[in-house]
This record gives sequence, structure tokens and C-alpha cells, in this order.
Amino acid sequence: MKLSIKAPAKINLTLDVLYKREDGFHEVEMVMTTIDLADRIELALLESNTIKIDCSASFVPTDERNLAYQAAKLLKERFQVDKGVSIYIQKEIPVAAGLAGGSSDAAATIKGLNQLWDLGLTMDEMASIGAELGSDVPFCVYGGTALATGRGEKIEKLPPPPPFWVILAKPPIGVSTGNVYGKLQITKETKHPNTQNMIEAITTRDFAAITQELGNVLESVTLKEYPQVLHIKEQIKRFGADGVLMSGSGPTVYAITQKESRVHRLYNGLKGFCKDVYVVRCLGERKT
Repeated sequence: MKLSIKAPAKINLTLDVLYKREDGFHEVEMVMTTIDLADRIELALLESNTIKIDCSASFVPTDERNLAYQAAKLLKERFQVDKGVSIYIQKEIPVAAGLAGGSSDAAATIKGLNQLWDLGLTMDEMASIGAELGSDVPFCVYGGTALATGRGEKIEKLPPPPPFWVILAKPPIGVSTGNVYGKLQITKETKHPNTQNMIEAITTRDFAAITQELGNVLESVTLKEYPQVLHIKEQIKRFGADGVLMSGSGPTVYAITQKESRVHRLYNGLKGFCKDVYVVRCLGERKT
């Protein structure tokens, strides 16, 4: 038996960090939405009691360091599954880019193995298991558009925003989320996004308001540490995007627009100095 599952990337429309918690994690408020840039996870049942993993991108680990492997191992041990699985990841989402590629792969693996191994888990149960693997995994289990709070694992569904184009530009660097959070200083001067205003803009499908409310406190670290990211953000603004923001801890910066004529200008302008540029649509709605 084989299954093929889509693992879409996400972008942050807002990312706010409120404070550092006693458990070492940061308390966050994030509005996230899925986009039509996706890895594909292919799962095949193995009679041998092993987990095998392979990936189209040679630099992605195919052992215990891989989140999809960790997801399979966790389910196997938790539910005492005596069958194995072969996992193949067709990688399209750039790695260490702030787009939750690894988390989405893990979420797709959990959903796929729920079917393949006939575990009978609900979406909420799968999201809860995902939270043990990483803060973005629960959101990726649900997909769509949502408010994430706590350390990112508490998910509140939101309606989809109005349709728009997303133009992503990733400079040729990787950014460590842990390092960015480690250098973040929350002070009185910190400019916080207004999460409630963003939720209202999405709910009323007010695209202009969505572009005005984009915000990410982690930019205060990443843009300073990595001048390439700041340069891309400035260039995108110059090319006439309706809204511009860094996703997650970076380094990917995205532009959003509803005007197809601007898409080509943004894409062509960015391709001039950045190799990894993608044009996709906002998905925004849960598939399940």
C-alpha cells in the first residue's frame, strides 16, 4: 500500500513574541496561512519493522535528525506498530527558510501514517502528537489559516483571507530559528504587530488592511544579523509590492499582491539578484 501526501509551506502574516517562559520557550502570537508551495511525501508500507527515509535534496538528513523520521518513530513507539514504512520526500520548499518545510513534512507523515497504519487518530490527536516534535507541526497538521499561541502549538482556526499572490525570495543562506530567538530582546521599544487587527482584516476580507498589519518581531534580529535579508526586503518594496514581510525567523522574504500585473514585475525584479524566487497563491483554507 502506498500514499502520496502534499506538505504545503506556510507564511507568517504576523509573528509576535510576548515574553520568554520559564520552560525556555517563548510565548508567541502568530497568524499563519498555507501557500501553494509544497513538498510531496510518499509513504509505502514495509513488512519489515523499519523506517526508511530518502529525499530528493541530498543535503536533507535521512536519519533521526529528520522530522518526518521522528514523526514515524514516535507513532511506531506510541502505538506499538510492528510494520515499517518507507518515506520519500520530494523537496520543493527551501530548507531553513522560515516556511516550516520540515514541520510540514512531519505533519504530512503523521497524517499519512494514520491512514497507512490504520491508527484512527482525530485531527486534534494528530496535532497534539505533532506538538511533541516541533512548535509549527500542529499548525501544519491542520493547515489553512490560524492563530497560533503558547509556543505555537495552540491553534485557533481563522477564516481564509481573500485570494492573493505570494512572491517569495530566499537568499542563499540558512537561518537558525534557535539563534534568532536567542538574540531577541523584548523591550519597551519593541514594535509588536497588532494580532487582533490582523484577525479582523482577515475576517472582513480586507486585503488593504492585511497589507498594513503585516508584522514580525524577529525581523529586529534577522535583518540586523543578515544584511542580505534587509536588502531583499528593501528591493521588494521598491518593486511595488502591496505588502512585504519576512516569514518566521527568515531568511525568506515575501511580497503579497492581488494584481497579476505586479506579480511579473516583482518576480522579474527579484530574479535579477536572488536565485530562489517563487510565485504561488495563498491557499488559506483547510483541506480537511
